[in-house]
Amino acid sequence: MGEILVSDLMTRGSITIKPELNLLDCARQMVRKKVGSLPIVSNKRLVGFISHQDILWALIKKSKSDLSKIRAIDISPKKIATIRPSATIQEAIQKMKNLKFDRLPVILDGELAGIITAKDILNFNPEFYPELEEFKSIREESTKLKRLKQAANRIVSEGICEECGNHGILERVDGMMICDSCNRV
Repeated sequence: MGEILVSDLMTRGSITIKPELNLLDCARQMVRKKVGSLPIVSNKRLVGFISHQDILWALIKKSKSDLSKIRAIDISPKKIATIRPSATIQEAIQKMKNLKFDRLPVILDGELAGIITAKDILNFNPEFYPELEEFKSIREESTKLKRLKQAANRIVSEGICEECGNHGILERVDGMMICDSCNRV
């Protein structure tokens, strides 16, 4: 796993915001774009980083009306943990683990190149967490059990479809014996 680099898995072209954007607009942006954090960029340089936890913290400490007055840069941490694109995934995992972060901005020549998240890493290689494989197999088994239950309750026979009048293999759906092609409609 050592040869895979952060640049191989990072999300490029991440959504960024300007330092003067207020927290209410930051929250709207996060919801609209379905992201958990926003890098704060000025002149292509990373100057801050705001997460949904930062906004929740501000919401608890301030009123909702204050969120439109507080700028993103005002609550961004002064020191931002970053990683370089040439770092290995192992280094990224170790840094995330040590700092208890689930995402890191990726910086190249002082400019934001992308973001690497724990989700990026796990989507690529779920073996990092063997428990995920177990959850996956449990989910697959429960899906199979549901299908088997549905099949056991299904009555299949051969005859004339009550919907279209064609002869074929029929299944009981909503009290009617219908063919497969009518069942798909």
